[in-house]
Amino acid sequence: MTILNIRHRTTYRYREPVRLGPHRLMLRPRESRDVRLLSSTLEMTPAASVSWTNDVFGNAVATAGFTGLADGLEIESRVAVELGASPWPVFDIAASAIHYPFFYSSEERADLGLLAVPQTFDASGRLADWARGFVHGTRTDTLALLKDMVAGVAAGIGYQSREAEGTQTPLQTIDRGWGSCRDFAVLFAEAARCLGFGARIISGYLYNPDRAPIPEGSGPNGSAMAAGSTHAWAEIFLPGAGWVTFDPTSRAVGGYNLVPLAVGRVIAQVMPMTGTFLGMTDAYLGMSVDVEVTP
Repeated sequence: MTILNIRHRTTYRYREPVRLGPHRLMLRPRESRDVRLLSSTLEMTPAASVSWTNDVFGNAVATAGFTGLADGLEIESRVAVELGASPWPVFDIAASAIHYPFFYSSEERADLGLLAVPQTFDASGRLADWARGFVHGTRTDTLALLKDMVAGVAAGIGYQSREAEGTQTPLQTIDRGWGSCRDFAVLFAEAARCLGFGARIISGYLYNPDRAPIPEGSGPNGSAMAAGSTHAWAEIFLPGAGWVTFDPTSRAVGGYNLVPLAVGRVIAQVMPMTGTFLGMTDAYLGMSVDVEVTP
């Protein structure tokens, strides 16, 4: 078991006082058999009224409402979590799905719905062709195929930190040959969907205490990867094993060092923080993110 303390502080700066609109925050870790939430606090300056709900994926969503004007906004989340996943997981994949191609049951297909359908427009089929390049033969080991795809994304796409908001399409990432972790996650998930897999995208935190030689980069909001950072990855649904974690940025399988915040069909649904303000068009000066993940 590993107990982690996570401090996530985001600061927005404005040239002059503005009126802050509602902000949607997804900063409460998702609990599971491998992740146990020990404590959680959320503080904001200026003060806000906060209401909590759960979205269609079961993510905890806080909506912060503000009154008056402000020339800045600071949001700080502090959580403590206990991680119990193994660094060397064994996946009990059903016999029917050990080899690709396989077919989900009618119930699984209905429940996965759009999670098993590519969300990117690809009229020429280039992404599907790229994905099929990882399939060797008519009967391929399923887990080996997905591991090859994880390695292929990392090997074929260079990592480049990008502080700008937004996410590249999979074809943009392939054509440009570079991307951030959120671009890697979207490319991997969409390629897997092209092969018929059910996939979902995850945002959360990476804990890398030894600062192993993995690509340096940024999470969904542009923060730098170090011993701890925001991060994005994907999960694939495999019958018998359930949702299996794949992190193409780190070329890793399994989530022993990952703390999930939110899952979704597309990356826009799992952004840790989104919001608006009312003011002059040049009022926004910028945003800074500081994340600490410590044992």
